[in-house]
Amino acid sequence: MSRSPFPPFGVGTATLKVRLAEDAWNTRNPEQVALAYTSGSRWRNRTRFITGRAEIVSFLQDKWRTEHDYRLIKELWGFRLNRMAVRFAYEWHDGTGAWWRSYGNEVWEFDADGLMHTRFAAINDQPITADARLFHWPAGRRPDGHPGLSELGL
Repeated sequence: MSRSPFPPFGVGTATLKVRLAEDAWNTRNPEQVALAYTSGSRWRNRTRFITGRAEIVSFLQDKWRTEHDYRLIKELWGFRLNRMAVRFAYEWHDGTGAWWRSYGNEVWEFDADGLMHTRFAAINDQPITADARLFHWPAGRRPDGHPGLSELGL
């Protein structure tokens, strides 16, 4: 199994890889998202350690059961060969209807087939009002014309 673009990355392929990851996560389909990772992929997500696709799927199922109306934007921060640094923000509401914006940074490492084998994410949550939301597109892929993180001042 492989997933283009493949390392080593240039600015165009790294930017595309980040957008493809964003698009996949915005589907909120755990099985689809997990296909971008190696079968033994290792994650640290906040304080949780996850290994392999089955654990990734389980983690994402739990995540999207509690993070409703999830909308994510990712932005390339830097890259070298088969590694990337990415920053992101996502908005969601909990079961009580309280809105949150979660900010984070990830470091990624890919194998030669373009699958991510290592992902470390640091994430902080900020409560926001519904009026403070910035991510208003319909569920699914962020429209091409929608501003990114830098344009939104995030």
